[in-house]
Amino acid sequence: MTSSLTVGLLHPGQMGAAVGHEITKAGVRVLWCPTGRSDASARRAEQAGLDAVPELEKLLEHSSVVISLCPPAAAEETAVAVREVGFSGIFVEANAISPHRAERIAADMAAHGGRALDGCVIGPPPGGSVATHLYLSGEEAELAAVTELFAGTAVVPIPMEGPVGAASALKMAYGSYQKAACALAGIAQALGRSHGVDEHLTAEARRLAKSPLATPEYLTGVAAKAWRWAPEMREVAQSLAKAGLPQEMAEAAAAVFDFWEQDKDDRALPLPEVLDRLRRD
Repeated sequence: MTSSLTVGLLHPGQMGAAVGHEITKAGVRVLWCPTGRSDASARRAEQAGLDAVPELEKLLEHSSVVISLCPPAAAEETAVAVREVGFSGIFVEANAISPHRAERIAADMAAHGGRALDGCVIGPPPGGSVATHLYLSGEEAELAAVTELFAGTAVVPIPMEGPVGAASALKMAYGSYQKAACALAGIAQALGRSHGVDEHLTAEARRLAKSPLATPEYLTGVAAKAWRWAPEMREVAQSLAKAGLPQEMAEAAAAVFDFWEQDKDDRALPLPEVLDRLRRD
């Protein structure tokens, strides 16, 4: 059944395009703005069935809901661009940012007549064997409207009790383990490799527990995504600091991911080269 709502998606990265595709399959028109975006973004948007609108102003004029799914560093810039146009619909801040940044974005949006929800995506892009969860926090009316958008899709919407900031807090809490664990596995595998004991290390990890340490080939994908994960870990560090908790591990994980920044989206890099990137000499 076709929905009367139209959704604006900013911007169709791997996750955003997959989420947008789920909404289009549910009969909702999804718009995106190709201005300033890459050819890769255009291909993803086309494959996802999104409709291109050349100007952000036109996209916002026709959208009832806008979903922001972009790298953490661009979250506020994207929100400001939406706010400056005078958007008065529902703005879903679904980026991996700290709770206080989500609160600041929502407050700025509200001060100019907009309505904001806090969201976080946990899981892989939808469509695979593992469910993709979209946690949402904020006002009840907005929660109901956005939850309904995803009814029957491979994205499972989960409304949360609590104000804007709750969903981002969940993302930071989950990311503080999941992303840091990948950084630790990379360091451990690199140390094992430097002493020629990496095969024994992997065998012991596989014997005792399933983890990124037990599947070192997974680290090639981590290196390809590290350019996005480093900013997210710095958001985690800010969140921990705000909560009066140690932030050094999150900062250290971000520093590790910085070593892989040059490998952006390169999933063909062999594991030995991925691990060698972590050497300082």
